[in-house]
Amino acid sequence: MALIVQKYGGTSVGSIDRMRNVAARIKRTRDAGNQVVAVVSAMSGVTDGLIKMAKDLSGNPCERELDVLLATGEQQSIALVTMALRELGIDAVSITGRQAGIHTTGSHTRGRILNMDPTLMRGFLDEGKTLVVAGFQGITPDGMIHTLGRGGSDLTAIAVAASLKADVCQILTDVDGVYTCDPRVVKNARKLPEISYDEMLEMASSGSKVMQSRSVEFAKKFGVVFEVRSSLNDNPGTLVLEEHPNMENVVIRGVSIERSQARVTITGIPDEPGMSGRILGALGEAEINLDMIISNIAHDGFARHSFTMHSSDLGRAQAALKPLLAELSQSKIETEAGIAKLSVVGIGMRSHSGVAAKMFKALGDAGINIGMISTSEIKIAVTVEESRIEDAARAVHNAFKLDQAPV
Repeated sequence: MALIVQKYGGTSVGSIDRMRNVAARIKRTRDAGNQVVAVVSAMSGVTDGLIKMAKDLSGNPCERELDVLLATGEQQSIALVTMALRELGIDAVSITGRQAGIHTTGSHTRGRILNMDPTLMRGFLDEGKTLVVAGFQGITPDGMIHTLGRGGSDLTAIAVAASLKADVCQILTDVDGVYTCDPRVVKNARKLPEISYDEMLEMASSGSKVMQSRSVEFAKKFGVVFEVRSSLNDNPGTLVLEEHPNMENVVIRGVSIERSQARVTITGIPDEPGMSGRILGALGEAEINLDMIISNIAHDGFARHSFTMHSSDLGRAQAALKPLLAELSQSKIETEAGIAKLSVVGIGMRSHSGVAAKMFKALGDAGINIGMISTSEIKIAVTVEESRIEDAARAVHNAFKLDQAPV
């Protein structure tokens, strides 16, 4: 008997009929002789609706109370899916994040999993029950409800699979798997049969909406092999696993895009030890995630720092930097919105040269100007005007012939 963890996203449980479909799928898995733990998100649109109500009441809602409010979306889903399973004759029980033993740390609305205590879940499984666990939530050391931020249900599923030592973890969503690029942008994008943790992590952090990056990090850390597949059909999905030698034969695995980016540039920074740490420390304390970071020394002896972030963080970044910049009389801050990030990812870059040249040529031939450039061992990323990001993705996808299966 295998223990299977299945995660169902908001669109998969977006209506009563879809909940019945989820229940029927869980029943088929159960009838095949497996134990099942289903991790469920809030119904599609519910979380956004709750946030809107909070903001209608308060211009700056208390984050502790937001966590209490937002956690109700998943609790609604687990109760309804459990009811649907019971109607099919399955002995099922709903489990909140607290009951699942998900202990968290960090700020409210942006929690991180600290550890897991699966004692209650194991007890129910030993009794032969099917579990329906609330994603996206946990409990702080002082007993407060705590949500895990965007994509938190994926993280819950991976953590539950790791703590229960599940045989299989399936991330069931409204897409068939991981594609070489977003099929809504590149029509001839191809579904990948497998992808390494590192490639998936780079694609997730570069804008791919299939998986949240923290979930992939957690899976890699604890060796949880998982499959991304559709909840609406039985087609094979994409396996995410540790890399193996054959993977390096593929130079580029995929292209990711990330919209709504902003660039912040600080000029006139004294060229002295510790200044970069103070600037980045102020942004870190404000819990602002930076992406590309470029620093150089200008001809006048002052340093210049540029970095990108999500455009929604721009206001908080300016507020966080204001006290520091007030101390530096020569410093100025410039901001630019309306940009997007394009990334190519592949562990094959380690053993193949000329990837950057080919990428930049494709963009140049398409008349697309490049802004900032960032590289890692398996990724090259550039910023472009947001209005041209889809053209850029198609040009690069075609240049590397990602629509064709590798030999």
